[in-house]
Amino acid sequence: MPTGRRTGPTGRRTRPAGRARRTAAASALGGVLLAGALAGCGGDGQDTGTPARTGTPRTPNASSFSGELPSALASSASAAVSSASVSASAAASSASARASEFEASVEAETQRRNAAAEKELKKVHGRGNALAEVGMTGIPRAETGGILAVRVTITNKTDSEASYAVQVDFKDADGKVVETRYAAAERLRPGKKEQPIVFSHRPPEPRLTPVLAKAQRY
Repeated sequence: MPTGRRTGPTGRRTRPAGRARRTAAASALGGVLLAGALAGCGGDGQDTGTPARTGTPRTPNASSFSGELPSALASSASAAVSSASVSASAAASSASARASEFEASVEAETQRRNAAAEKELKKVHGRGNALAEVGMTGIPRAETGGILAVRVTITNKTDSEASYAVQVDFKDADGKVVETRYAAAERLRPGKKEQPIVFSHRPPEPRLTPVLAKAQRY
């Protein structure tokens, strides 16, 4: 019996025309979609001539800035400033303390030397053996705040190491000794000199005159 299907000249069965058209349309559609995908990806690295779109930069909203440091950062900055101030103050106090200690040590050493000189001069009869090795120069009152002071220059003119004790008397207009001070140089090498300063502790008036009273080398 006839089956209703057509055969070609070779006797093979032929596909219906509707199915062939659907297959061709599907193939064409697939090709279009594939071409569009390739164009969109630009996988071949070639310039398609269409400029790439970039996002428009946005200006920050100025109202979102307060103009002040965040609280945590402000606290840290404040703490750093406070710490620096405390450190500077501590350094200044430490320097002042060291200066006071040094001044006190120098004064103590000067007092020790002067006491030793006074003790040595008590043994001396006359004016001593070193008057030629000691000189005195007045210091302007403008440089001492109005205090009467003299610079005593002690020079070792011998060939051996020696110590010196010096007595300075301050006399009034009548030639009366109203004050006595001492100066010293210890273990002074040959040819070397020292220049201690002797201060009067008397008021500026009445005027006094410093006089080299004794000088002993020992």
